[in-house]
Amino acid sequence: MAWQAKTANMAFTLYALIQTAVLFTNAIAVLHEERFLSKIGWGAEQGIGGFGDDPGIKAQLLNLIRSVRTVMRVPLIIVNSVCILLLLLFG
Repeated sequence: MAWQAKTANMAFTLYALIQTAVLFTNAIAVLHEERFLSKIGWGAEQGIGGFGDDPGIKAQLLNLIRSVRTVMRVPLIIVNSVCILLLLLFG
């Protein structure tokens, strides 16, 4: 009986999955290129290949971080606000 009550509290829901994706996207969006990324060698000047070269993993990740910061700024504000409202209303 005790394990059934414990598993009921730890349900894996769609909302938990969405909240995890939002938190992960927030983590990517707040990475500052000059303050943090350049100190670990991931600044703007790193990862630039020549013409015709396939971009490496590092360059692709830097491009993904820049894209998330650019494109997801306004949608993240809206989605974060909705998540906060849902948590306030439904606990």
